[in-house]
Amino acid sequence: MIKRLFLLALVIQLTACDPAALQQAMGSVLGSGELTTAEISSGLKQALEIGITEGAQKLSQTDGYFKSPYKIFLPPEARKVTDKLQNVPGFTNLENIVLEKINRGAEDAAKKAAPIFKNAITKMTFADALDILMGDKNAATTYLHKATFDQLYQEFNPVIVNSLDKFDARDIWADAVNAYNKLPLGDKADPDLDDYVTKQALAGLFNMVENKELDIRTNISSRTTDLLKKVFAKQDK
Repeated sequence: MIKRLFLLALVIQLTACDPAALQQAMGSVLGSGELTTAEISSGLKQALEIGITEGAQKLSQTDGYFKSPYKIFLPPEARKVTDKLQNVPGFTNLENIVLEKINRGAEDAAKKAAPIFKNAITKMTFADALDILMGDKNAATTYLHKATFDQLYQEFNPVIVNSLDKFDARDIWADAVNAYNKLPLGDKADPDLDDYVTKQALAGLFNMVENKELDIRTNISSRTTDLLKKVFAKQDK
């Protein structure tokens, strides 16, 4: 199967994607009953869409981030703020409060993620799909990360900001950092949580998609459609 796919990729380049020549080449290279270009492309897109939909749904539920392996923790530099202020009235439970609020913000933002990912999937070419099918176990997720991360960040960050504001996380953290910065400690802390939370929220989402991709590639029972079964059965060989 791998040899045939490599031959098909070579033929596609040599025929310059002329439709008639491509179909004739596919007939001789793939043979009867083999996957068509449309099936390979659609199958990989379907696998990504399933992973994205399930991942976004799980993460957008209450405790989807906060009480899961994808929980967002404060960065190391932020711990010095919470440690120093733990005995200051009004900030004694600061770390737990901020942790819950930033994770609630990420859960809220995750509701917006699926349409953004799906839009990127529609732009996947057949060549992309072929590379993914022949690639590593996380090839689809790697492709999606490279193709969409910058755009996703630009669109996701405002949602994160709005979500953090919805739960007053930024105000609470800014008050804490400002109080910390007034202490005679020399170094100053950055009150901006937006960038960190956005990147951590996206990392959790990509990890969820990667886990689903691996499940579909390795677990036959997770291939819930006929197309997925057909496409990934060829990968199994």
